[in-house]
Amino acid sequence: MAKRKIALFGGTFDPVHLGHTAVAAAAAEHIGAEKIIFIPAKRSPLKDSFPEASGDDRLAMITLAIADNKKFQLSDYELKKPEPGYTLQTVRQFQAEFSSGTSICWLIGADSIDELPYWYRITELIDACILCAMFRAGCKPPDFAKFTESWGPKQVEKLQKNVIQTPLIDISSTEIRNRLATGRDVTNMLAPPVADYIREHGLYQSKAKN
Repeated sequence: MAKRKIALFGGTFDPVHLGHTAVAAAAAEHIGAEKIIFIPAKRSPLKDSFPEASGDDRLAMITLAIADNKKFQLSDYELKKPEPGYTLQTVRQFQAEFSSGTSICWLIGADSIDELPYWYRITELIDACILCAMFRAGCKPPDFAKFTESWGPKQVEKLQKNVIQTPLIDISSTEIRNRLATGRDVTNMLAPPVADYIREHGLYQSKAKN
């Protein structure tokens, strides 16, 4: 009997936008995932700075963004940790929560591929779960061939087999923050309840007030 699949979608989600939810829905359908769990990070271990919005605000925005999709869930696991979380640790946590009959997938965007050699115990992570690379607008299609010498052909073959051709939606959280900070429109980039939340709480507005 085929294993059930749970997909974990990590990131800062600062803020969560329509690109995030669209590719997550496409990925869930492609891999046959029972659910997609959004896991906002306290901060990226590869960055010194924290997200602009607080953990509570990001949780609230994700809750609003995923409310209409029954396959979408939210976890504050990494936000509750005292230090930045590593993907391998998070995968291990969810493997412990679910039965051995469940396959854990971790979703990454094509823009993250060049950073993978710097991820914590990356080869162990590749072996531990199904690392699914999604297409992203403005990035080349995911290609792991350049890592063959470092990680070995078996790992690269596994990664390449789990590339997901998701919709190319040209939206980024950075662009949204820049637009909001300078008073420009972001209506077509955010779920309406998320846009309302940002406006009501004055998030990402600092430059516009100067």
